Amino acid sequence: MTTLKFAEGLRDLVADVDVLLSDIWGVVHNGLAAFADACEALQNFRSQGGAVILITNAPRPADSVQRQLRKLHVPDETYDAIVSSGDLARNFVAGHPGQKIYWVGPDRDSSIHRGLNAGLVPLEQADYIVCTGLFDDETESAENYRAMLLKARERKLTLVCANPDIVVERGDRLIYCAGAVAELYLELGGEVIFYGKPHRPIYERAMALAAERRGREVMLNRVLAIGDSVRTDLAGAHGFGIDCLFVTRGIHSEEFEGIDQLGPASVRELFGHPPRALIRELRW
Repeated sequence: MTTLKFAEGLRDLVADVDVLLSDIWGVVHNGLAAFADACEALQNFRSQGGAVILITNAPRPADSVQRQLRKLHVPDETYDAIVSSGDLARNFVAGHPGQKIYWVGPDRDSSIHRGLNAGLVPLEQADYIVCTGLFDDETESAENYRAMLLKARERKLTLVCANPDIVVERGDRLIYCAGAVAELYLELGGEVIFYGKPHRPIYERAMALAAERRGREVMLNRVLAIGDSVRTDLAGAHGFGIDCLFVTRGIHSEEFEGIDQLGPASVRELFGHPPRALIRELRW
């Protein structure tokens, strides 16, 4: 295992890359504002003939994600397509018509079930649970849901997790996501179905869209993932067989403060499977 150094910019890493699979939250924006340098970097890659597929654990359909990106002033020209865990979770709901859902999540995620043949009911009447997040992620943690999850386990309900992230940035703070609730349910002995990174379905869908955009199959050795989470972005890329550019300014920023390079021992400790390169923030 070799020493990892920080790349100056994306331009130094993409000579042999046809497709970028880029995370959104933490790489392209922080939940409050777009990162202009990151948007420019992805646009420059596209201008050279590359395809950019945004892959996100947002528990909303791709069109809803696009509306959010526009509100945060991320130009449409930054990417070719979006794949969200919300789309994959909606496919699960659509595939179980007539079954009743106990939905855990904020009102802003209502598109996860909108227009589908699925009634929302109390936990005691549900066939399964869909978790898109916490009801109030400003004040709650997964522990607030322990009692509910214990009742769900007693009923042997499956929990569909529409966002495997544990935490994400919101401005300069970290907030809990659906993944925190899902992991607690697993610890309690419950059954969880995860949609999103690091699980294969979201990468398979992203690669299919990349092939459509390029008009031909894309080889995995010509693909580079970009992300800021060891647990989702890096593990997911490794599991799918593609390299990853790791952005350190995101949820792991404190671990990289004041570090210019990582020796083999630190690489093993922090990553397990190392990324192709490190970069403090995405830029061209």
